[in-house]
Amino acid sequence: MVADVRFTLGADAARGLAADARSLDALKGAAGRDPKAALKETARQFEALFMRELLKSMREATMKSGLMDNEGTDLGMDLLDEQWAVKMTGLPGGLSEMIERQLQQQIDPTSRPRAADGGAAPAATTPATPPSAGAVPRPTASQAAFVEQHRSAAQQVQRETGIPAAFMIGQAAHETGWGRSEIRTADGGNSHNLFGIKAGPGWSGKVAEVTTTEYVDGQPRKMVQRFRAYDSYAEAFRDYARLITGSPRYQAVVRNLHSPQAFAQQLQQAGYATDPQYAAKLSRVINTTLQLQRALA
Repeated sequence: MVADVRFTLGADAARGLAADARSLDALKGAAGRDPKAALKETARQFEALFMRELLKSMREATMKSGLMDNEGTDLGMDLLDEQWAVKMTGLPGGLSEMIERQLQQQIDPTSRPRAADGGAAPAATTPATPPSAGAVPRPTASQAAFVEQHRSAAQQVQRETGIPAAFMIGQAAHETGWGRSEIRTADGGNSHNLFGIKAGPGWSGKVAEVTTTEYVDGQPRKMVQRFRAYDSYAEAFRDYARLITGSPRYQAVVRNLHSPQAFAQQLQQAGYATDPQYAAKLSRVINTTLQLQRALA
């Protein structure tokens, strides 16, 4: 029986398990010559080992008769299990493909598929989760144009107040969708309000009334709000800086100008916005702005 099993392995023996030192050394050598092919073979080996252990556990759970059980039959069963494991390995959509994707992402995080908006899409084998604060999408040409458009005004305010220009431009980008959703006045004019600052009782300047989304008890609701309107973007940056540096409400924000994450977190805790994910979203946009600012320098 042992001879029969060895004979039936045939061509599959060449694609068997790398169970000895020579096979493992050959796999290491292949990794140096063709990393992609070696990765695929490594994933196949993992799947084959898993399948063999699965077959082995199933066979051990089966009651034996004891009449013809001996070392020869045990060896034959082991070889047969290995043959079946090899045959069931590498099928389209199988375990080896998922293992290969996971290994590739461990080696090269940039290989993860990207979503339509340029952000990293979640791996196929993991549940969808909100992107982390450190995940920075690849900048686009329109984003670079937005940074370039407002860089001069932001840098001037940075010199006056110490608030990093990238932090201000990043918040303006987040509030306006990189300039795509700027607040308009009743006659369709530009309010130049880049930061979504509302017109409270103490505001005596121009206003723009728009329908916006506010979060009440964690639930989004549409409501009409009054926002400040300015004559220029430079005026908007200066007014934003006055609000952040002059209000006791935002003292913790001013103390955290060293980190985009800390800056955004303190803004959220101070109640700058009602979105419960505001800090995470803002810090990602600021990091993108920093990346663009370095490229444009």
